[in-house]
Amino acid sequence: MDTLKFENLEYLVNYPEDYQAGKRYPVVLFLHGAGTRGDDIGILAGNPFMKMTQRYAEFSFITVAPHCKHDTWFECFETLIRFAKAVAAADFTDPERFYLVGNSMGGYGTWQLATAIPEYLAAIIPICGGGMYWNAGRLVNVPVWAFHGEIDNVVRPEESQKMVDAINQKGGNARLTLYPNTKHDSWTPTYNTAEVFEWLFAQRNQNATALVDQYSNSKIYG
Repeated sequence: MDTLKFENLEYLVNYPEDYQAGKRYPVVLFLHGAGTRGDDIGILAGNPFMKMTQRYAEFSFITVAPHCKHDTWFECFETLIRFAKAVAAADFTDPERFYLVGNSMGGYGTWQLATAIPEYLAAIIPICGGGMYWNAGRLVNVPVWAFHGEIDNVVRPEESQKMVDAINQKGGNARLTLYPNTKHDSWTPTYNTAEVFEWLFAQRNQNATALVDQYSNSKIYG
């Protein structure tokens, strides 16, 4: 696992065991939650996503995980957009298989980053987050599988439901799994389910020429 830096954003890269320089791989851009914030990027190496997904060797993918030193991802969002585009263009990235995953604060970041750069993404997995559902039409061409705990009292499950419903109302392909009797930690059962990653890595990017933005009329939308 390498620790690198993009502008003022530190990040980790985790390579598969069979990594070969010059070969292109599926790449997951992972956005962590609020509990991993701070000045010590070493905390990120112990994040549940980094630990749990290391056993999925059969998928042979690269994880790129930026570290948020701020209170939220939105405080470094412009840098995050540039970073995501740079990762998508990296020599090791298969441009048709660039994915976005995040939980909690990173779930919010996943929804927001996806609506900012949908054309770059093959699929996203936002976990116990939420977003600007009025703008979810930009994700009609991005496959989405969202997850949330039914009794989450930190981020209400309605936050994920609103996003998924808004995408599907526009003709998109989004689904939501609600874990019964589960509070905020809906990431552990998600990361522990191989089927989730089988679905993720089966998706390929077909979004580049079909962006949707229906809110450009200032007379209606301010």
